[in-house]
Amino acid sequence: MITIQPKSLVLFQGDSITDAGRDYANGEDWGRGYVNFIASWYSAQYPEAGVHFLNRGLSGNRAIDLVNRWDTDCLDLKPDLLTILIGVNDTWRKYDRDDPTSVEDFEVRYRNILMRTRETLPDTPIILMEPFVLPEPPDRLEWREDLNPKILVTRRLAEEFQLTLIPLDYLFQKACALREPSFWSADGVHPTQPGHALIAQSWLKITE
Repeated sequence: MITIQPKSLVLFQGDSITDAGRDYANGEDWGRGYVNFIASWYSAQYPEAGVHFLNRGLSGNRAIDLVNRWDTDCLDLKPDLLTILIGVNDTWRKYDRDDPTSVEDFEVRYRNILMRTRETLPDTPIILMEPFVLPEPPDRLEWREDLNPKILVTRRLAEEFQLTLIPLDYLFQKACALREPSFWSADGVHPTQPGHALIAQSWLKITE
C-alpha cells in the first residue's frame, strides 16, 4: 500500500491511454480517462488532503519519447508519486508503420528513465503499469509475440528497482472472461470508459 501524503504532487506518465484527450494548453487538465477517474475520486474522498494530480501522457509516445522528455515532464516537476504506463506503441509501430522497437531497446530506454528518477528523486515511490492488448479486433492476437516480452521487461524492472507493479495485462485478461473484449476496448489498445475505470480502480486499491 502506498500512502499519499497531504499536498503531494502525483504525476502520471505514458502514451494515449494516459493522455486520454487532455487539453495540452491546460497543464492541469486530467483528460477523459483513468487519470480523470483517479484524481476526481481521490479528490472527492479526501478534499482536505490538497493532493495535486498532473497528467503528462502524450498520445503516440514510446519509451524513447519518455527518455527524451523526462527532464522537463518528470524530473523538473519533482513528483511525490509517479505512475508510468508505456509500451504498447513500441509494439504497435511494428505492425502499422514497420517501425519496430526491439525488446532490448525497450528495456534500455525504460531502465534509463528509472535510473534517472532514482538518482534525482530517490524517495519518490514509483508505480509501473503493464502495457496490455486485448483481442479486439482478433488480429491483435498477432501482437502478443512482440508485446509479451515487453510486459516481462516491465515486470522485471519493477522487481529490480523494488517498485509497485499493477499487472494490467493480467487484469484485462481476467476482465475479458467476464465481458467481451470490446466492452473494455474498441480497438484492443484504448480503453472504453469501463476499461479506464478498471485501471483507476486498480490504482486506487494500492493507494491511500
